[in-house]
Amino acid sequence: MPLDIDPRVVRGRWVRQTRDGLPAWPDRDPPPVSRWQRGEVVDALYLADSEETAWAEWYRHLAELGVPPAEQMPRRVRQWDVDVRLADLSSEPRLRRVGLELPRPGRATWPAYQAVGEQLWAEGWRGLIAPSAARSRGRTLCLFRSARAKVEGVKPVGRGKRVATPPAPPTGMTT
Repeated sequence: MPLDIDPRVVRGRWVRQTRDGLPAWPDRDPPPVSRWQRGEVVDALYLADSEETAWAEWYRHLAELGVPPAEQMPRRVRQWDVDVRLADLSSEPRLRRVGLELPRPGRATWPAYQAVGEQLWAEGWRGLIAPSAARSRGRTLCLFRSARAKVEGVKPVGRGKRVATPPAPPTGMTT
């Protein structure tokens, strides 16, 4: 049975930070496992609504792995133009409709989110918008993509900016 999802057209600038020197579109084999999908099922490009949210997600990820931020520098922050129709899971009531709670930091809850994300992908959704687990005011996009493919309606803007030292952790982080 299809999930009870409302569509939402997302337009505007979104942000992604990566290790400096990598291409804008990730070329990973195998694709990683993340909150909304498992790489062996489908790859995804994750974007944040702001630079603060992107850094909060990065700090959360490093804390889970126990990796000091300085070991992961330098980074590159890129803006992305987005114009895409997605599944709207951007609020607590919308998440509850598919049996989920607001995302929290930590991988223990990922299987339930992965099941929903992978079902959305199987139903033909190009991605989803959801609250950030790392920053209560933030939103993230999970954009499904097949092996090394780009996502229609999504493109990087320029080369971005290089960041040589870890920025201060953003305000509003959830740990």
